[in-house]
Amino acid sequence: MEERPPWDPEAWGSVEGRPAPRAARTGPSLSSVLNELPSAATLRYRGPGVLPWGSEEAEDEEAWRSMQTSADAALQEQPEPGASRELPWPMLARRAHRQRLARDRVAQGAGSAGAQWTRLIRRSKEKVREGLRSLQPWAWTLKRIGGQFGAGTESYFSLLRFLLLLNVLASVLTACMILLPTWLEGTPPGPPAPNASSPCGSYNPGSHGLVTFATELFNLLSGEGFLEWSPLFYGFYPPRPHLAITYLCAAFAIGLLYLLLILHRSVSGLKQTLLAESEALTRYSHRVFSAWDFGLSGEVHVRLRQRLILYELQVELEEARVRRRAAVRTLGQQARLWSVRLLLNLVVLALLGAAFYGIYWATGATVDLQDKPLIQRTPVLKLVVDYLPSIFISVVNFVLPPVFKLIAPLEGYTRSRQIVFILLRTVSLRLVSLLVLLFSLWNEITCGGDAEDERCKTCDYNYKELPCWETRMGQEMYKLLLFDLLTGLAVILLYQFPRKLLCGLCPGVLGRFARTQEFQVPDEVLGLIYAQTVVWVGSFFCPLLPLLNTVKFLLLFYLKKITLFSTCSPASRTFRASTVNFFFPLVLLLGLAISAVPVLYSIFLIPPSKLCGPFRGQSSIWVVIPASIRELPQTAQNVLFFLGTQAFAVPLLLISSILMAYTVALANSYGRLISELKRQIQTEAQNKVFLAQRAVALSSADRTL
Repeated sequence: MEERPPWDPEAWGSVEGRPAPRAARTGPSLSSVLNELPSAATLRYRGPGVLPWGSEEAEDEEAWRSMQTSADAALQEQPEPGASRELPWPMLARRAHRQRLARDRVAQGAGSAGAQWTRLIRRSKEKVREGLRSLQPWAWTLKRIGGQFGAGTESYFSLLRFLLLLNVLASVLTACMILLPTWLEGTPPGPPAPNASSPCGSYNPGSHGLVTFATELFNLLSGEGFLEWSPLFYGFYPPRPHLAITYLCAAFAIGLLYLLLILHRSVSGLKQTLLAESEALTRYSHRVFSAWDFGLSGEVHVRLRQRLILYELQVELEEARVRRRAAVRTLGQQARLWSVRLLLNLVVLALLGAAFYGIYWATGATVDLQDKPLIQRTPVLKLVVDYLPSIFISVVNFVLPPVFKLIAPLEGYTRSRQIVFILLRTVSLRLVSLLVLLFSLWNEITCGGDAEDERCKTCDYNYKELPCWETRMGQEMYKLLLFDLLTGLAVILLYQFPRKLLCGLCPGVLGRFARTQEFQVPDEVLGLIYAQTVVWVGSFFCPLLPLLNTVKFLLLFYLKKITLFSTCSPASRTFRASTVNFFFPLVLLLGLAISAVPVLYSIFLIPPSKLCGPFRGQSSIWVVIPASIRELPQTAQNVLFFLGTQAFAVPLLLISSILMAYTVALANSYGRLISELKRQIQTEAQNKVFLAQRAVALSSADRTL
């Protein structure tokens, strides 16, 4: 009998290189099994001429075609140069792949100039991204926090790092656009001398005569005395034309920078939120089989990753349980639930209204008490009266958030939704409290909007009580920020650490129960957003406030980290980080919009002080911009004034509408494509389940035989 070599195709039962037909076997044929797949119904809609599943020709043709297609795809879809490290191959295979690509490049030449520039730009972008990732501070600390306490706690520290970046950039712009022009044009003059001929009175900041240490300390806490005439506040800067322009441009540049960076962060968070809530990647099989990082080395990294996956699974299971309960509710149960939600929201509105009225009363009482002789003679009482609005706001924000936490679980939402509603209510409390305080100050500055009032008739503002109202605004924001910092330090140093030490001495269950403290993410995030909103409101009237906030956030980060690892335990119930990663920047945008209202109102409508600041003597702060434009060449003036006409606005609106319509159409097409892909994923999942069931049935039948 003639032996055939092993490479002979006929030895493998093939004809012309094709695989030989499979031998007949007992049991159901492959065609009958494939025809029962859930996706077979979809295949029948492809039109006439499509062979049924499992026919002889289909099996042979499909086997040969699949091998040829996979081979062609392997040749055509070669990875891009430099992407070998991302392939799921062993190191030797990656090295061989890189060497083969290098030989191909040498053999084929350098390629076209366009391809070279494309590769160069792509590599440059990758290097820039890697460099920026390596420059991120506290990357390992955030990873450790996420592994031990969940992604929700990690999101707080990530937000803190982002706000620190915002304040650092704002401080750099302030130094370049305000501080440097102030000293480059000469040394700033001292406080103004008393001028009896001025119709707006006189302004004498600073301390006079011998000042005690206690008075200096009170001045440091209230922003008065030696701090009132310093670069910290608006009134210090002299009325120079170039400084006035740079001062106003710095405010707009910093606001635009804030807006762009927060929008960029919120858009990236929105993508994560939509992906997470679409349940496309929240299948448990995805968590189990795709969430692990096989490149981890070291027991610490492995344990942190295990805990992170555990927290994610807890969130998914809890939200799935809530959704399952919501799906089986009857109409009567849903009506009862919505009635409870309506009643609870009415209670929340009543509490918020009472708090706002109390803050308005405290601000008015502060103005009345400051004129009392006893208050003027006693520095301690004067300091308490100055801080009365801040104290009242802090008391309200200490009492009401726990009430909101008790209300949120009664509304029947998931844990992530509860966090969102708690943050909405507490942020509304703090931000609207700040607006009430600003409204009280506006009422004092503009005499309640009555231009005929005797106090405001001469200079269009209350010059008798507030000769430099911008500095007074800055002092109020300075006191709010300082009081927020002092209360945070007091809670950490006088409550959390002593509780940890004292409860450690208690034996048994009582000691363990009292020692357990969870990191309250909503409260902590609320403090960050409130402090940042105060900075946004006061940065125009107190230019160095972002620098003070930078120092505060640095101190806060390290104190919170020490507190977290030494006194806090992991949360018993965590929540989805993707939701808060979108919601936190959204609340920041709300704070930025609220802070823009008083600043823009002050710039455009309230007359500046006649005795202090770079805009003294002007009818409004905005007047310096048109005046500076008129000093430019005629061509530049025509261009800038054309940008404010209807001839420019109408085409811009039309182009924006066309781009918006195109974007909406593109989004709809992508949405349809995503829906189709989701249906295909569901069909493939059903196929796998069906095949697994048939395999189990066949194996049990073989064991029976």
